[in-house]
Amino acid sequence: MNDTTWTARIRPDHPRLFFNAGTWPAVRERALTVCRGHYEKVRAYADGPPPEREWSLIDRPASLPGASVEIRDWGQQLFSSAFVYRMAPDPQRLADIQEKLRASAEYYHACFDQGQSVNWYAQSRIGCLAALDWLWNEFTPEERREIGLRLLSHVEQALHKPDIVRRNNGDHRSGLYGDPCLAWYAGLTFYNEGIDDERALRFLNRGHDDHTKLLTHRAAASGDDGGEASPTLGYSFGEYPTTQWNFFYTYQSATGRDIAQDWPHAATMTNYVIWNWLPGGLEFGYGDTPHVTNALPLNWLYTHASHIMSLYGQTHPEWAALAHHLRNQIDGDFRPNSWPIHPFLLSDLEKAPPPQDPGVLPPARHFENMGQVFMRSGSGPDDTYALFVCGGILGGQHRHYDATHFTIYKRGFLALDSGTRQGNTDNLQNYFAQTVAHNCVLIKMPGEPPSRYWNGEVFGQAGGQSSHEGSQVLAFETGPHFTYVAGDATSTYSGEKCGLMARQLLFIPPDHFVVFDRVTSTKADYAKTWLLHHANEPALNGKTWRSDQGQGRIFARTLLPRDAVLEKVGGPGREFIADGVNYPIDAGPSQYIRDRKYQIYKMDYDEVPELMGRWRMEVRPGSPREEDIFLHLIQVGDQTLEEMSDARVKTADNGAEVVFRAGDREVALSLTVAGEIGGHIKISRGAQVLVDRDLTRQVMPQVGLASLR
Repeated sequence: MNDTTWTARIRPDHPRLFFNAGTWPAVRERALTVCRGHYEKVRAYADGPPPEREWSLIDRPASLPGASVEIRDWGQQLFSSAFVYRMAPDPQRLADIQEKLRASAEYYHACFDQGQSVNWYAQSRIGCLAALDWLWNEFTPEERREIGLRLLSHVEQALHKPDIVRRNNGDHRSGLYGDPCLAWYAGLTFYNEGIDDERALRFLNRGHDDHTKLLTHRAAASGDDGGEASPTLGYSFGEYPTTQWNFFYTYQSATGRDIAQDWPHAATMTNYVIWNWLPGGLEFGYGDTPHVTNALPLNWLYTHASHIMSLYGQTHPEWAALAHHLRNQIDGDFRPNSWPIHPFLLSDLEKAPPPQDPGVLPPARHFENMGQVFMRSGSGPDDTYALFVCGGILGGQHRHYDATHFTIYKRGFLALDSGTRQGNTDNLQNYFAQTVAHNCVLIKMPGEPPSRYWNGEVFGQAGGQSSHEGSQVLAFETGPHFTYVAGDATSTYSGEKCGLMARQLLFIPPDHFVVFDRVTSTKADYAKTWLLHHANEPALNGKTWRSDQGQGRIFARTLLPRDAVLEKVGGPGREFIADGVNYPIDAGPSQYIRDRKYQIYKMDYDEVPELMGRWRMEVRPGSPREEDIFLHLIQVGDQTLEEMSDARVKTADNGAEVVFRAGDREVALSLTVAGEIGGHIKISRGAQVLVDRDLTRQVMPQVGLASLR
């Protein structure tokens, strides 16, 4: 989209937003036929009561002279009511829309006059702009100018006025669904209308540039695998994709050009959905996920899949067919109170290819730009699923200090990502986001400054990472007998304390994992701690422990260092200890949240929810050393599993070797302890040698769905 003449294609008439005079007949026809049920819900919402309260609690001005409606944000209902008016013109509805447009504009100004934002999302204000655009010819030039100037001046404030509490300034690297996105919709509505052409053009160009940056950023994050702007699924599978759908539709309605085909990455998110989907509609709980249920956020996926089917069904049928498959797995529908226009725009939805099951997926998938490797033994409810975190290009974006973390699920969350963002307590930034809450390694350097995170002040440093970025996947391969990934997280730790932090993880399906860490501190007395988080209290027997969650069970055994000291940490009042301080989940919102007057309140649970992680195992070397290795064998199963496989381990100057049984196979694994990260694997079944070779030092390429169909 390097075309600098695109503004010349903007149609001079209205409507311009989402549909135009040429496409309106088809939009209307959908509302009367295949989307009739949704249209009836939209009409009911338009005529229903307003929300009980707005986002910002302000001192509302008195109603405008002669007006019958109060000053408040009517934008969501205007989105629906203006559409209903176009379907069935009614003078009384038109008068109501005009009054509510004026009242909404006054409310927006009152919010900013009192230093408060209107809403975290810009949708209601886009609804006002759409209502004016769709009914443009029903307003006199004087009415358009009066309302237009009030809305334009509000958008100017939304973009530039300082010291506004709780304003969402998220840019192209995030959702771009807060105040900054208003530039595009206001610019498009008022372009060349003689109301304030200089301001409208400035907004238009900014909005175009911002959305182009967003699409470029998301295309990079998706790469050739699929993905989104954040690995936290509540964002990526929630409102984030809506920004690009809206830009595609409004660009086409205003200029006649379908730019969705320039950005096919938007269709590939279906692959990312598949790999994040755990049995029972669950997810791994990565990033800023609350860890209450770890339910996969499905609220918006039905809509997103529908957009992919309609926009890409003819040009990228394989992704549209997969989206159709996903859509059929979801008990979803469109929303009359949120982007109500969307179903009426899906002109090619019914032409989409039939649903296509992805078939047999590979045992693992490396989403290199998202910084995640997913592994699985199959696709059923009794299979094993794992996530390994390393690499990627997304700094921040609700990503934690968690390079080389892993999560394991088998009939329950057995090795988990702990803490919570729910309630926005100090747990969020002091524990939940920090390395100590993850299955990683700590290196404790006295006096190291805290690693900052949103939600307020971080009070201590438990020995974790100081950067979200910089880790690298050194090697990756997957096949029928094993999956192997090696990651270097050295640069995510302060260089003052860490000389090397490299992790090798092998998955021997269906139930065994080997985790090998080489850790070098710059001083021997910088204490190292290896962490494994569990939902429930581990039962410790020597250097072996087990823990249960759901219907699953995990066994873990420390094989190296030989002088390892093991300690279990947790239980009531000790679940979330970081740098000697426990950060409870019921301590009320953080000071940061209270200062900004967010409508977030104290949580109240009888006990800490399991998936927030109530216990952890800590493994430390028995004596201080600059160079240490940690070798662990992990086995998962259901709760009939009584003991884990035996293992033999031996060490030499240049390596460590572990031999163990995995079902009817014997696995012999040697790993380098010095020099280049590597090793050798041999897997045998009786006299039959299944694998006997060096571990790769390359990253196996994967493109698209990578199905083994």
